Formats: sequence, structure tokens, C-alpha cells
Amino acid sequence: MQRDADVVVVGAGVVGLAVAAALARAGRSLLILERQEGIARETSARNSEVVHAGLYYPEGSLKATLCVAGRHLLYERCERLGIPHRRRGKLVVATRDEELPALEELEALGTANGAEDLALLDAAEVARREPQVRALAALESPQSGIVDAHALCLSYLAEAEAHGAVLLTQAEVLEAGATPGGFRLQVDDADGQRAELQCGALVNAAGLHAQSLAEKLGMDVVAAGYRLHPCKGDYFSMAPGAPLKLDRLVYPVARGPGLGVHAGVDLGGRLRFGPDAEYVDSLDYRVDPAKAAHFARLVQRYLPALEEEWLQPDFAGVRAKLSGPGEPFRDFVVAEESAAGLPGLVNCMGIESPGLTAAGALAERVVGLLASL
Repeated sequence: MQRDADVVVVGAGVVGLAVAAALARAGRSLLILERQEGIARETSARNSEVVHAGLYYPEGSLKATLCVAGRHLLYERCERLGIPHRRRGKLVVATRDEELPALEELEALGTANGAEDLALLDAAEVARREPQVRALAALESPQSGIVDAHALCLSYLAEAEAHGAVLLTQAEVLEAGATPGGFRLQVDDADGQRAELQCGALVNAAGLHAQSLAEKLGMDVVAAGYRLHPCKGDYFSMAPGAPLKLDRLVYPVARGPGLGVHAGVDLGGRLRFGPDAEYVDSLDYRVDPAKAAHFARLVQRYLPALEEEWLQPDFAGVRAKLSGPGEPFRDFVVAEESAAGLPGLVNCMGIESPGLTAAGALAERVVGLLASL
């Protein structure tokens, strides 16, 4: 089989681009296919841009191990390449007595996962660090931070292209199948023309569309446990001039399918609140202004000075979760599919939070999975 590339990576979000950079650096010839007009237009553009320390995930899970390893890689990359970022630190706050045990459990889990410098704070210590935050206690995570996600994605693309990778935008995979020694893809290009590509290995980093690509390759996604459940999160930002200021990220004790409506501080110092979590059947990025009252009530538990009229709709994102409503924790899937009869296919499924933080370490895992193929 004559190949157009050793590897095709489908998806040019942060995961696909990190994988592409790592594979190109390892000497693989590479094509990156992105259905949108540019890179990082979906989940990678619509998130909190938080660098996670590794507090929340079961010990030994991919979410835990890749988050911690990826955080170290991310901060090193940012410092080396001048990518805008800041280690703001994070407070996870308990505002009710019944939430206090959860902080101790979170400290123990984070420490086991490798999150450094964690500290339990009493109410007075919280007030000294963040005078406008009201809490009975908090877990402080100094290694948490924020990053310019788009600049990070651009850095991965630049590295991949410097090693010979080629990015094709407006390139949607219409059909896909295995061939002896690789894969054949039918791709619709920017001009509406169909082209055929052949490769030796295929990385499915298509985010919200990863299930669809797996199905095109003939996989039974239900039997494999790869069915995705889109979960929308809305964000509100603080109106200019509102008299609230935070230096750190502030999170409530997590409940439900997300980490809770938290207070984030972007690189310009602007306050943003979100995301909430709502399972949806279709992609709709509109934010309902009427949600402001609900957001205000949630945030006022730890920021009592917040006024509803200070909130303005900002943006929404949709994460690709493997766990549906009411279902238990599901880990990332980063799997080479020889056992499913598709050698050379690596599926990256359910890469929600902490995917941004974990991307560099996840990419190294993919390189390892394809090393012998």
C-alpha cells in the first residue's frame, strides 16, 4: 500500500495537536485533519483554560496520572516557549459543615496522585488569602493555574509543522476503513471535493466527533464502552467595573457531573463563573441570560458580595463525556485497537477535563502505543 503518511491524526484540538507534535518529533510522517476552518475551534476553545493539579481523579487512573505528568510538561513548555500562563493557585472551599470531610478526602487523594504543596486552611486563613471569599475551610492547591489554550495549541502545531507534519483544515472524514497494513480515508476537502488518503496508523482525536469516526471504522461503540454523552457548560463573566476581585481560582466542593460552578480569573484578571453541567442532544453554544439568577445563587455561597446584575453571558462549551447522566466515573480512553481487529488505530475517547492539562503526557502515551507499529 502506498501511503500518504505514516500517521493521520483526526482532530486539531489540543489533544490532536499535542499528539501530532510528539509523533512528528519522533520521526513519523504525518497529516492532521481538521473539519473546522482552523485549529482548536470546539472544546479546546470553549473551556476554563485551567491547569489542574490532579486532585479529583481516582488514584492510578489515566486522568490522574496524565494530569500530573501533563502539568509538569505544560508548565515547562510554557516557560520555555513563552506561552502566557500563570500559577494562580486554587482554593476548593467548603461552605457547609457536611462538606468538610470532602476536603480531607480530596487532600488525601490529591497527595496520592502527586499533587504537590496541598494545604488545608481554616476560615481565617481563607479570608487572609481571599478577603471576599466566605468559607468554613478550604483546600489550597498552589500548583493549579491558567494557560492561554490557543497559544498552547499554536505551539504544538508549530512544532509538528517544523518536523514536517501537514495540517489540512475543512477536511471532514466521510468514510474510513481498515486495509492490509493500514487505513483508507475518504475526506471531503475545503472545495467540496472528495479525496482518498492512505496511512499506516490512525489517531482518533476528534473530540465530540470521536464516536462517529470509530463507528465509520466499524466499531461497535456501545459494546466497546465508547458512546459519548455531550455535556454543555455555560459561563458568565463579571461586568466591567464590578467591585469583586480574586487572585486565585475558587471552586466549590464538587457535586454531580462536573467540578461545580467555579470562579476563574483569566490572564487579564477578568472574573468568569462556570461551567454548569447539562447533558444535551445537540451542539448549541448559546448562553441563556436567564441563567444568571441560578449562577448568582451558586456563586454567592462562597462569594456573598456578588450581585446578579454583575453577571453577563460569556460563552458555552460542550465536553465529550463517557459517563451519562447518573453514571459513575469513567476514565479517559487512550487505546490501541489491535484487540478489536484494527491494529494501528488509537482511539482517544472522552477526553474532557483535565484533557488540556494532560495533553502533553497523553501524546507521549500515544507515541508509545504506536512505537512498534
